[in-house]
Amino acid sequence: MIDETRLEILTSSAKYDVSCSSSGSRRKNTESGIGNAYASGICHSFTPDGRCISLLKILMSNECIYDCEYCPNRNSADVPRAKITPDEICELVINFYKRNYIEGLFLSSAVFETPNRTMELLAETVRKLRKEYNFNGYIHLKGIPYADKTIVEKAARLVDRMSYNVELPSEKSLKLLAPQKTKDSLLMPMKELKNAIESDKLNKVRNRALPAGQTTQMIIGASPESDGQILKLTEALYRKMNLKRVYYSSYLPVVKSSKLPDTGAGLLREHRLYQADWLIRFYGFDVNEICNEDENLSVEYDPKCAWALKNMHLFPVEINTAPLETLLRVPGIGAKSAYKITEARRYANLDFDNLAKMRVVLKRAKHFITCKGKFYGSGSITAISNSLLISDGGEVNEQLTMFSENSTALSALTGQI
Repeated sequence: MIDETRLEILTSSAKYDVSCSSSGSRRKNTESGIGNAYASGICHSFTPDGRCISLLKILMSNECIYDCEYCPNRNSADVPRAKITPDEICELVINFYKRNYIEGLFLSSAVFETPNRTMELLAETVRKLRKEYNFNGYIHLKGIPYADKTIVEKAARLVDRMSYNVELPSEKSLKLLAPQKTKDSLLMPMKELKNAIESDKLNKVRNRALPAGQTTQMIIGASPESDGQILKLTEALYRKMNLKRVYYSSYLPVVKSSKLPDTGAGLLREHRLYQADWLIRFYGFDVNEICNEDENLSVEYDPKCAWALKNMHLFPVEINTAPLETLLRVPGIGAKSAYKITEARRYANLDFDNLAKMRVVLKRAKHFITCKGKFYGSGSITAISNSLLISDGGEVNEQLTMFSENSTALSALTGQI
């Protein structure tokens, strides 16, 4: 049984990894088992409909053989160390689940002894949970760079999701801040897992690898890459690796190093990257439309508003005739609202009151649309820019919660921009 001191150390050490999310898994419970990853999805976050779902987030060990400059658990860091066995993790998960504390597990580890030894114990943990404890709940497992492909694939057929963290947006920064890791050591396992997922789908394998796919994480602000470079890498990962999500973690100066900035990147930059990420995945934007490779995203405007202000010659568009791909580019009209509009206008012409009922943010959208030929927006780009700047209001500079009533908080939770 794990003692309270080790539990505190290993859960606290895991908090810097943000690449956990709702599962999308189809793993159902069995007659003699416990847990269910199908009913609601598991993560330590809020779902778009407001449900809070939880998982145990823990490291197997924070004793690391690597010395990455940005990592609080690096080899040279003077921090309390702890380790937990596979059986102790299994008992903890089952006991917490039975008490309704958690719905699943996010398991990671620092690299102790060797990459293969670490990955073997992680794989053994998930094997025990599935086969010996009959746990059918959600499991997200972190992959270990340089670990043998065979061990990784065995684990991939037992868990719902895996993630290999890219950590830094360029190979140059990896060499400087994490010299024991390479670009290939992170991207090659992603590619191999992608191939395994596609092969299982093609061959209709019953217990296929990673039903909830892969994710990754990048640390923002620890290295000098621009937002354009970060988004270029993001776009490539989505297209080439079929990742479910790329997570961005704003750098915090929790460890001191002459190679790292003295201040953090801030929540605003992280928030803007998530907004741009959403545009790439769901709104049909290319990175080059959002920002140039050597640029950072606008501080004053969200990426969609910034793009619209640069392309005013494309607006206004008529809400009752504009195609879906055009509606998706109108500031204030989210993806769900755009689909609602295309369905509703099949039966009647829409006006501004109809759009308000669909939760379109009219204080933004009115400058870019007409309804039945009527336009209620501002007549000059300066007036529109000022209006959008006021509506953004600097709201993203504070920690967002699901209870906030402002539009920025809603955007952070739902991705509707």
